[in-house]
Amino acid sequence: MSRSIEDFLEYLEYQKKYSENTVEAYRNDLEGFEQYVHAKKIDYKKMNYSDVTDYMIHLSNSNMKPASVNRHLSSLRSFYSFLLINKEVKDSPFELVNGPKKEKRLPNYLQYDEFLDLIKTCDETNLGVRNRMILELLFASGVRVSELVGIKINDIDFKNREIKILGKGKKTRIVYFNKTCQEVMSKYVCNARQELLKGKHCEYLFVNHLGNALTRRGVSDILEKLIMKSSIKHKISPHTLRHTFATLMLNEGMDIREVQELLGHARLSTTSIYTHVSNEELRRIYLQSHPRAHRKP
Repeated sequence: MSRSIEDFLEYLEYQKKYSENTVEAYRNDLEGFEQYVHAKKIDYKKMNYSDVTDYMIHLSNSNMKPASVNRHLSSLRSFYSFLLINKEVKDSPFELVNGPKKEKRLPNYLQYDEFLDLIKTCDETNLGVRNRMILELLFASGVRVSELVGIKINDIDFKNREIKILGKGKKTRIVYFNKTCQEVMSKYVCNARQELLKGKHCEYLFVNHLGNALTRRGVSDILEKLIMKSSIKHKISPHTLRHTFATLMLNEGMDIREVQELLGHARLSTTSIYTHVSNEELRRIYLQSHPRAHRKP
């Protein structure tokens, strides 16, 4: 990898304070770009508009979704802005192109009875109690999976049912959990977690069967196994529970700016997609409930 790209990634990590996952996403995008220009024998510091459009066509032809193409474009715009500031290039050719239109897809979320179905798949073993704790906390707080596995015991205020979360961009916020979640947490922390640790010390809330800190991949694997045991047929991920939390809060009348704060969104526009979900749910209920809504004229 070129020195310029390494310098840019270090800039993102140490000066911009981007998360490890975000920096890794930039790295992947830039590695793919570097492989392309190397294969085409293009000097990336002398790229022109034609070179850039050829690269965008290359991305589109590789069966990449519009959202992924736009992410690549955003990564390269940031990289070339960095090169411009450091006077390594005279201009940024990626500022001249537009990405493909994004697919308008509403976030996938669970109905409450589906969530209860997932809960029923958790048994009373130590791992079963931990798995239920994961579900309950994701549902109660709307945290990202990366934030979930980053929770430390010392971050939790058990009395006031609050957790200090370290989110994207190293920003901290407070999230809350309910009494049901508190009861399961007490059972997990005082009993199941202690037995899973097997005498080890771990500062993180969630641990695996070896007593080590649970990873994002571990949470995804756990959810996948629980779904297989349930009656849920459609595809869901850990992030689905975050979508469920946001949709539920808006459906219950919470102000969108309050939901934005709980989710840790930097922009209100990111949160606003859940209002579309709420409106769609409202429409569905109307069509099911109104006596004239489902009759043929």
